[in-house]
Amino acid sequence: MPQILPSLSLVAVPGRRRRTIEIAQEIERRGFAGIYSPSMFGNMSLCEALAWNTTTLPFGTAIAPIYQRTIGDFAQSAAVMHEISGGRFRLGIGVAHGPSHVRMGVTPGKPLGDIRTFVEKFRAQDGLGPLPPIVIAALRKKMVALAGEIAEGVVFANASRSHMATSLAALPTGKRNDPNFFIGNMIPTCISDDVEAAKAVNRRTLTSYAFLPNYRNYWKEAGYQEEMQAIETAIAEGRNTDVPTYFSDKWLADNTLFGPASKVREGVEAWRDAGVRDLVVVPSSAAGNQLKALEEIFAAFD
Repeated sequence: MPQILPSLSLVAVPGRRRRTIEIAQEIERRGFAGIYSPSMFGNMSLCEALAWNTTTLPFGTAIAPIYQRTIGDFAQSAAVMHEISGGRFRLGIGVAHGPSHVRMGVTPGKPLGDIRTFVEKFRAQDGLGPLPPIVIAALRKKMVALAGEIAEGVVFANASRSHMATSLAALPTGKRNDPNFFIGNMIPTCISDDVEAAKAVNRRTLTSYAFLPNYRNYWKEAGYQEEMQAIETAIAEGRNTDVPTYFSDKWLADNTLFGPASKVREGVEAWRDAGVRDLVVVPSSAAGNQLKALEEIFAAFD
């Protein structure tokens, strides 16, 4: 039986935004499950372009920080995309992280309360027509539970496969078993026959997350206390360049996909077996940029 293809992460990098739309159309033609765009370089704008330039492919933000726009503006844009796309758009939202709050010039409140308030006010917008499903970005179990209570999906990023059953246990059974409830994870992926080179790419990809306390706390919860404590010591001592060296091979295999195409394909199925039915592959390459990484993904799943 042919493998069910995962969704892909796509970013509209400055200077090749038109090419990004062409790639999206190729992703659709090849039968991938969807496109989900992280917050850099205007993912709401990219999604609006996808609404106009694709015909069948589900797509969405993963994530749009809730402090980035007014709720009314979010609702206006989301309603347009929902209508134009025929209901293919999902609004993935989250509270983001401390450094992004500084860039946006905002002072957030409590994450759970801010998300709940956003969803309530978003859905209270009148006169816009139908609004899209909401998917909530989560790491810890309280946010997962909130997604199960008030949203149409939950999306993780850089989660640990071995901890996924524990995380998903925070969802109501009905939501876990509902195929229309989105359960996703953005997973860093590097395809290469040079396994060490692929691991090095994924370590670089995840280094910035190691500086975020909420991620370190999640990974401690997932069983990686030793690695996280070593990272915290390195940060405290100003040894920032040492941080990626503390991502053990065990941790890397639990949180990313890397290696030959066959191993990556097996990893996608392992994530599905762990309960993540809407896996989003985030491609990187040991031999080039995002375009090269997508070429490698296309070849792997051809």
